[in-house]
Amino acid sequence: MTAPQTVLGLETSCDETAAAVVRRHGDGRVEVLSSVIASQIAEHAPYGGVVPEIAARAHVESIDAIAGQAMREAGLGYGALSGVAATAGPGLVGGVMVGLSFGKAVALARALPLVAVNHLEGHAVSARLGAHIPYPFLLLLVSGGHCQLLAVEGVGACRRLGSTMDDAAGEAFDKIAKAMGLPYPGGPALERLAEGGDAGRYELPRALLGRKGCDFSFSGLKTAAARLAETVRSEDERRDLAAAVQGAITRQLAERSERAMSLYAHEHEGRDLRFVVAGGVAANKTVRARLEAAAAAHGFSFAAPPLAYCTDNAAMIALAGAERLADGLTDPLDAPARPRWPLDEAAALANPTHTPGRKGAKA
Repeated sequence: MTAPQTVLGLETSCDETAAAVVRRHGDGRVEVLSSVIASQIAEHAPYGGVVPEIAARAHVESIDAIAGQAMREAGLGYGALSGVAATAGPGLVGGVMVGLSFGKAVALARALPLVAVNHLEGHAVSARLGAHIPYPFLLLLVSGGHCQLLAVEGVGACRRLGSTMDDAAGEAFDKIAKAMGLPYPGGPALERLAEGGDAGRYELPRALLGRKGCDFSFSGLKTAAARLAETVRSEDERRDLAAAVQGAITRQLAERSERAMSLYAHEHEGRDLRFVVAGGVAANKTVRARLEAAAAAHGFSFAAPPLAYCTDNAAMIALAGAERLADGLTDPLDAPARPRWPLDEAAALANPTHTPGRKGAKA
């Protein structure tokens, strides 16, 4: 049994400045001692989406205070920490640099080990903040920037089964909501509008019907829904379109997840089968209910993070750091900020869904 690891986590990959202190015990129990998030919704709302330069400046202005608040709420001094974990990518690189640089400064000043965490690995372990979920498990990571299916075998051991070929599901929610004139952030607004709507009123395209595998595509749906949004007039029509969009996205997520479940079950025959959904879209009640039903139908247990840890937060980064620290995995102080950083880098390079650019293969 390893010693407890108490880690300060920092998350600045998009538009939340977040800090948290998490203690992971040797038996796998997890305590979230504090979790503080400063949202930038008000700053970005006039633009209908995240503006990278505004986000980076807001992180610079608030990171010190947010980290200090997290330490105070945890009731700890820096001397009680086992290490510092900071998101090092993927994300908006200006923001990533802020949190990572702050984490490096704390590590250097307090002679603490640094763990440069992949933001996606944070989401991968986020469900473990609320329940004991042993490795291995099948993961659907579904958020505003990412949509992929991964076999998670252990700490840092992820194998990609499928990924989006264009837009992420959360991005589709947000951009369709914007086309419908809904306020930012669009995904939750569209979910609220869809309540009581008739999802069958509008026929939306189904992507990749003749294609095998577990990849996703939402760009055609996004375009079709945006065009329909120009024609709707009444509140009932808007409600029905929102319900149709939500239903179409949910259906594709469930269908691809069921394909992955079949593959995963064959590979892990005779073992306990676990299905985890994480990321901001995991907070959508319709999506969560449909995926939970799919998991049960295929003999998988189902888990999702507590709602507070579905969207970007630092507790998941701290936990990912604590798990790596327990395995003796640390990073040097020159660890780079990475705008692109696939969890399964080998698969991303060998079989990319996008042509790698100078910043590397996309997640």
